[in-house]
Amino acid sequence: MKKYLFISFAALTFASCDLLSPGDIENPNVDEETFIHSSGAMSAWVAGAEKSLATTVDEFACQTELMSDNYYNNYTMGSQNFDVPEILYTDSYVTDLQRYVANLRATADEGLTRVAEADKSTTDAQRQRLMTIKGYASLLAGEYFVGLPMETGGEIVGWREHLQEAVTTFRKALELHPADTAKAAVYTYMARAYYRLGEKDSAVACARRSLDTDPTFVAKVRFDGVNGMTNWTQFYIYDPKYQPLPRLDFLDPKYFRLNSSTEQRPIVTAKAEENYLIMAEACLADNKVEQAREMLRSLVSLVRSRPVQKGVNDQAESRGEGGYRLYPNSSDYRVAASAADTLRAGLVVDRRAPHLVDVPYISGTSVTEDMINRTATVDGLLELVYLMRQEIFFAEGRRAADLGLRMPVCETEAAHASNSAGYTTAQIPPFIPLEKGMDDFTMDADTRTCVIRYNMNHIIVENKQSDYVCPFFH
Repeated sequence: MKKYLFISFAALTFASCDLLSPGDIENPNVDEETFIHSSGAMSAWVAGAEKSLATTVDEFACQTELMSDNYYNNYTMGSQNFDVPEILYTDSYVTDLQRYVANLRATADEGLTRVAEADKSTTDAQRQRLMTIKGYASLLAGEYFVGLPMETGGEIVGWREHLQEAVTTFRKALELHPADTAKAAVYTYMARAYYRLGEKDSAVACARRSLDTDPTFVAKVRFDGVNGMTNWTQFYIYDPKYQPLPRLDFLDPKYFRLNSSTEQRPIVTAKAEENYLIMAEACLADNKVEQAREMLRSLVSLVRSRPVQKGVNDQAESRGEGGYRLYPNSSDYRVAASAADTLRAGLVVDRRAPHLVDVPYISGTSVTEDMINRTATVDGLLELVYLMRQEIFFAEGRRAADLGLRMPVCETEAAHASNSAGYTTAQIPPFIPLEKGMDDFTMDADTRTCVIRYNMNHIIVENKQSDYVCPFFH
């Protein structure tokens, strides 16, 4: 597997490698040893690893958003099962996502060992980047799967072990990291792993370190439409294929095109907002209501400071015409999170001609300081935390983990692992509505109202002491 992986990255990064200069090529099939001992091998390898990270992040966003209540697959492209949610170990999308994690980890490992040993010009900054990418692979394994092997052909280990491995790897990355603001992202990745493990004190400590390092940082993966490196999440959400839950309409499309047909927007992998969310939830777990409010007010201020792209042309978005179901497509609609919730204006925007839309492409939220100040209970504020997590991480592939969903080990891996029993069934918490219930709503064109069937943030809070969600509360 490594040989094929290696050759694929050499192909991806040939432009930066003198070995493959046009005109000098006698044999287009560059073997592994030739590449590893070529000038600048590590620079080319790191560039390839960055591309692997970007495609992995994209695939997870593209597929796991469907598992959640964020998006509904309104056409026939992509998974038809994740919306249910039905997550089977025989599903090809489950297999693909597992392979992305395995390949990402193997790529980082190969760079940290064989390539680094061969290329004496390898720097600590390059090692650090590969170590961070390796940690991110373990983070994905721990957040989204019930268990996976930690190495090619290895035995399956549970999700907790993968998160612990992520923490260990991120610590090694920090040891190699120069003293600059880029450390903020690594601290946030660590806080994210500790958060999912339920290790509150460690998560808060890392969150604080991140904010102390850079209180407004954003880390992204980038794409290149000119050279065929596509953001497929953008492809699905900027066109009518994926439709957002109506209460999230104002955040869509997070990825868009302005002037060029090849324009590809980046996807965020870490940002300062996450640290406030972690610390606010920790305060609520400790019954520190006013401190939680303070954190959330600071978070709202940060979100408001983020850029908004004005004048995005989303007029091709028909909001479901020609698809399986229709969606509200006018700003005069009011939306309720459930039949028990209040109707709210401003959540749906008018994107029909001649209207253009304004898109908060880093973070956006409908939560206001007034909503925070008027909420007096732990459960009420916790529901706001999860609404803000849903809105701030929208279209970034984070929501499924908050809902407690985990994919199984794929069929191919299960056939070769001696301990696959217990890992071939997805984790779908008993409180998750099935039969596409999370995406369901009623719309009344006469009263201009839309009522979502299930307020999943309220359901998360109702089940906060279960083993599936709200990791600081059990």
